[in-house]
Amino acid sequence: MAPPAQSQRSPSPSQPSGKGEVSDLKTQLRQLAGSRAPGTDDTKRELFKKVISYMTIGIDVSSVFSEMVMCSATSDIVLKKMCYLYVGNYAKHNPDLALLTINFLQRDCKDEDPMIRGLALRSLCSLGVANLVEYLVGPLGNGLKDGNSYVRTVAAVGVVKLYHLSASTCVDADFPALLKHLMLKDKDAQVVANCLTSLQEIWSLEASTSEEAARERESLLSKPLVYYFLNRMKEFSEWAQCIVLELVSKYVPMDSEEIFDMMNLLEDRLQHANGAVVLATIKVFLHITLSMTDVHQQVYERIKAPLLTLVSSGSPEQSYAVLSHLHLLVMRAPYIFSSDYKHFYCQYNEPFYVKKLKLEMLTAVANESNTYEIVTELCEYVANVDIPMARESIRAVGKIALQQYDVNAIVDRLLQFLEMEKEHVTAETLVLVKDLLRKYPQWSHDCIAVVGNISSKNVQEPKAKAALIWMLGEYAQDMQDSPYILESLVENWDEEDSAEVRLHLLTAVMKCFLRRSPETQKALGAALAAGVADFHQDVHDRALLYYRLLQYDVFVAERIVNPPKQAVSVFADTQSSEMKDRIFDEFNSLSVVYQKPSYMFTDKEHRGPFAFSEELGNLSIGTEPSDAEVSAQRVEANDKDLLLSTSEKEESQGYANNGSAYSAPSYNASTMPGASQGHFDLVSLDQPSTVHPPANFAIDDLLGLGMPATPGPAPSALLLNAKAAIDPSAFQQKWRQLPVSVSQELTIDPRGVATMTNPQALPQHMQGHSINCVASGGQAPNFKFFFVAQKAEEVSAYLVECIINSSSCKVQLKIKADDQTTSQAFSDLFQSALSTFGSG
Repeated sequence: MAPPAQSQRSPSPSQPSGKGEVSDLKTQLRQLAGSRAPGTDDTKRELFKKVISYMTIGIDVSSVFSEMVMCSATSDIVLKKMCYLYVGNYAKHNPDLALLTINFLQRDCKDEDPMIRGLALRSLCSLGVANLVEYLVGPLGNGLKDGNSYVRTVAAVGVVKLYHLSASTCVDADFPALLKHLMLKDKDAQVVANCLTSLQEIWSLEASTSEEAARERESLLSKPLVYYFLNRMKEFSEWAQCIVLELVSKYVPMDSEEIFDMMNLLEDRLQHANGAVVLATIKVFLHITLSMTDVHQQVYERIKAPLLTLVSSGSPEQSYAVLSHLHLLVMRAPYIFSSDYKHFYCQYNEPFYVKKLKLEMLTAVANESNTYEIVTELCEYVANVDIPMARESIRAVGKIALQQYDVNAIVDRLLQFLEMEKEHVTAETLVLVKDLLRKYPQWSHDCIAVVGNISSKNVQEPKAKAALIWMLGEYAQDMQDSPYILESLVENWDEEDSAEVRLHLLTAVMKCFLRRSPETQKALGAALAAGVADFHQDVHDRALLYYRLLQYDVFVAERIVNPPKQAVSVFADTQSSEMKDRIFDEFNSLSVVYQKPSYMFTDKEHRGPFAFSEELGNLSIGTEPSDAEVSAQRVEANDKDLLLSTSEKEESQGYANNGSAYSAPSYNASTMPGASQGHFDLVSLDQPSTVHPPANFAIDDLLGLGMPATPGPAPSALLLNAKAAIDPSAFQQKWRQLPVSVSQELTIDPRGVATMTNPQALPQHMQGHSINCVASGGQAPNFKFFFVAQKAEEVSAYLVECIINSSSCKVQLKIKADDQTTSQAFSDLFQSALSTFGSG
């Protein structure tokens, strides 16, 4: 039977149907190059469109470069534009081809049509080839003196492009002086604006090496120039107005009369339809009045209406940008905006990011006169089907309560939230009630009465569960079932993934024991036993601390763990006043939107450590690492992995001693002093124990200081292949599919940490033990490495993720293995190799 006929598919108009398509284009363009026949330009247009479309989708059409240049000899401006676009794209990467364009571009720079002259000059300056700068000087000089304003506008920007290619050529040609002359004398406002922009950039870069350039840059902020720009403000385009206003905002007026003159000149700019112009004008008003407190406050009143108008008009993105600036002003002067709180009510059709910012502003403007209305509005949002919105609303209510406004009514409303029986509402409210009790302990009776009715089984979120556990420990004497609830939570210790919850549970059980000893003794013993065996270092250390305190003296433990507490008067602010002032100085910039100074997202050292790929998809694994060089590549990743969290709990936890050189005491009745029937007796309640901890309690294990108390584990008999090789796809597949065989946390020699300033130090050290690094990344204090090893004469592989915190000298290991039975032996070998890092 004959095979079915394949369906004929018509080629896409934007893609070649075969390899000869580009060759056909070249032939057709060559035929049309010198043709004067009618309709030739229309045919050229179609061919040019095809060339541009191919170039746009990434097809290499550089082979038709000569033909495109020959066909550009036409008066059709559309053809000229397409040709300039093509030439500019390929000339940057092919300097030899760029040389072919110089003649026709220079010729077009002398064309009778000013539009063609301008387009040709722009294309000539955009070639970006350093070897051709000598051909730019003449056309640029003629362009700056051209009779048409469009050509002068293009030439003013072209000078900056020339400066970046060859600063000396630009300065020697005296182009800055020509730009300054045009800026002061040219009748066209756009030419003036372009000259100003170019001069600012050139003089800023030259100021570090040239005193004259530094003086010229300072002269831009002189009174005559500033007033010159202000008097021509209405002539400028919106973009040019923003440039001028940014310059004016840096000017320091001599006296109050000058301040008022400037504000009068710019008063009408506050009514401008463009939000960028309005914000730039507001920045000028705010900065020039900083020395006049009364006037500065009046400025806030004056700019309030324009800002609120901009918020209610335009797209959500524009509203968010304006709201961010308004939020900054509200935080600086909330009393001025307190009467306009209704403008910050959320609309149903607004995106969440706008609503969230409005909630922050509502909490900022809340005072005695408007708290009731604001809280009533926020309570409506709590019932919203949008869960993130409901959460933020509850937090906003709590912030207002912590500001001591109408606390009685707010506490009543919060307790009503707990009765809504919605998981997310209950979770957020519990966290909030904990903070309120810390500040207003007098409300404990009412709050505990309601919180006591909440089942811990219905609270799953870590922060909420931690808050509930805190209340169970802090108010154990007021909550009848507190010891028994805590005991049930301790019984489910292994099922709790959150280290924060386990830490709170340890402390709560300890507090409950100190108040209700007989009922809590069993729970405390189980909690300490589980805590000492916990894989998280903080939980492990806290459990040891409590155990040793109780062993030393129960009354000392009570004074440390459960001292008399005073109400918290002020909660820590997330931003310092210095940082807020710095953001204010950068008004009308991304700093306000990001709510952080510009250096924190522009300077390289503030961008955070390298991220690591969750799927290891970017790892490339060398087949055979050389003796002199370790094959290790940086890996990029998402923000979630940046934290290098130690609280991740893997499916299998293949250790019980926490990887520490210290061997914790075994928690059973036979090893404890004063043991009793059933669970061990932690301390004698009749007589305080004066027994001090035995010598084998290593203090560095508790505090994480210094080097390990004892040498690392002895090397095992496991033999490894020094030239292990693994296919990259096999490595990735194994990492995703294999379970974790061993997960440990241990201490590294501080001398080894000190050598990590050299990123290759650890990979080279491990390579000497036949363990090869396949990828690495990070920045102090967090570093991450991926290692691979292979058993000698076998194909069984071991995959290791090693996370090192250089500040705490702690190491997290995750080992995955083809042969699970030898994974512990490999772990011992890896630890032995790591323990000698830095000691040589």
